[in-house]
Amino acid sequence: MTANIAFIGAGNMASAIFQGLVSNGYPADHVWVTDPSAEKLAPYAAQGLRTTTDNDSAIQACEVVVLAVKPQVMKTVVETHQAAIQQAKPLLISVAAGIDADSLELWAGGDLPIVRCMPNTPALVGTGASGLFANPRVSSAQRDLTEAIMGAVGITLWVENEAQIDAVTAVSGSGPAYYFLFMEAMAKAGEQLGLAPDVALKLTLQTALGAARMATESDQAPSQLRANVTSPKGTTEQAILSFQRQGLDKVVQTAMEACRDRAQTLSEELCKRS
Repeated sequence: MTANIAFIGAGNMASAIFQGLVSNGYPADHVWVTDPSAEKLAPYAAQGLRTTTDNDSAIQACEVVVLAVKPQVMKTVVETHQAAIQQAKPLLISVAAGIDADSLELWAGGDLPIVRCMPNTPALVGTGASGLFANPRVSSAQRDLTEAIMGAVGITLWVENEAQIDAVTAVSGSGPAYYFLFMEAMAKAGEQLGLAPDVALKLTLQTALGAARMATESDQAPSQLRANVTSPKGTTEQAILSFQRQGLDKVVQTAMEACRDRAQTLSEELCKRS
């Protein structure tokens, strides 16, 4: 039996996930999408998805509910639809940052299987990375279903405890921005070395793509791949030594700790049990 899946919210991340599902062969008529704007939903209805502005009707029709609203309004949305959630008892999957499973369960009325998911923006192009945490009420079959849903837009990895979701945020949730920043710096440096802006940017982007493909398709660790292209007394070695002298490892570590710490603070702010 194919599960009915409701997406509460039709923003970019939700759209990436449900369109990825359908593109991979999931039956469109088993996917519900809700949004306050009927106009926004119209293109999805044209693709055969079930659409509605009524969250309760979607929740009651589905075995899985993906909560894809902004973290700041999650409490209001879940509490507003608590009765429908309790009636349906679906698997709840949250893709909102900073909202812990206990708070979601409290707002939803309790006794529910809940998965927290930390996706990232490359999901928009089918190359996402999602960290997953399940509360004890999530069954093995529901874990498999979660993997199938999030696997439609990239890889999925389970973490052992919920606190590790903050580490996932630091590594992959916010990680794309780190690479974009490095690309900016490389392209700008290329210009300063005399390349035309478009040439510097294209070389930077293709190099990033090539390095990522080599790393993902190789059975060698990134450290070994780096060593393979770093000849003693060669040009690459000089760049690597410069990075090391300026403490690149420490800069990255400090930045990712700051990201994790902010994720923890946001969770405290958003999940006050008042």
